Amino acid sequence: MGTDGHAAGLLLRRASTLHLQTGNLLNWGRLRKKCPSSHGEELRDCIQKTLNEWSSQISPDLVRELPDVLECTVAHAVEKINPDEREEMKVSAKLFIVGSNSSSMRSAVEMACSALGITQLDSVIIASPPVEDGVNLALEHLQPYWEELENLVQNKKVVAIGTSDLDKAQLEQLYQWAQVKPNSNQVNLASCCVMPPDLTAFAKEFDIQLLTHNDPKELLSEASFQEALQESLPDIRANEWVPLWVLRYSVIVKSRGIIKSKGYIIQAKRRDS
Repeated sequence: MGTDGHAAGLLLRRASTLHLQTGNLLNWGRLRKKCPSSHGEELRDCIQKTLNEWSSQISPDLVRELPDVLECTVAHAVEKINPDEREEMKVSAKLFIVGSNSSSMRSAVEMACSALGITQLDSVIIASPPVEDGVNLALEHLQPYWEELENLVQNKKVVAIGTSDLDKAQLEQLYQWAQVKPNSNQVNLASCCVMPPDLTAFAKEFDIQLLTHNDPKELLSEASFQEALQESLPDIRANEWVPLWVLRYSVIVKSRGIIKSKGYIIQAKRRDS
């Protein structure tokens, strides 16, 4: 492995937090040549390509500095929204919690805003937070995350908030408890080809938009993240790193319905740091 890999290895041994940003995937010529078979495969591919590109461009100044928080991004892929065009764009995000608690949601939204050069996201959907095997997702699991989302709405960081994969009973419980009501609920079409009638009726009554998605139950596992890290940077101890959350964003031109930009932001932490 060359000097680039050694520099990356040194930085990752000293840092305690890693922020990985892909920038606009539509600017990644190499990524578009191969069509990933799933969102999980796309994300892993993005992690590796971002790490490879970043590690080949590490400056000596960064190595001397040895920052505690390592920003791993590819400058040419980053694309901020032109302020004059902001009103014409809809900026949406979906947040996947991997190994962190609800307090990380604010930093995820703030990093997305910063990456895109804006002050507010139009909508944030939270994927169902992980629960132990054999445990059904209950309102008490969702509450701390939803409270954080409500704070973000009240602080004008997010306009609308939504859920993913809630059935009618779960959605009703959340709706009755929440101060800021969910305005959407995503349903995975792999688990039901037809929208459940009770869910459809409830959503219609309370003006909740039902959307479809095809994300896997686990978009990024700890093992998958560590494998991507190890393959890109063989010099590092990948098993020391744990992903905390993944945020996927998209920027859509409202009048034409076309995607102008999409990308991923990931935060990971070194164990015991």
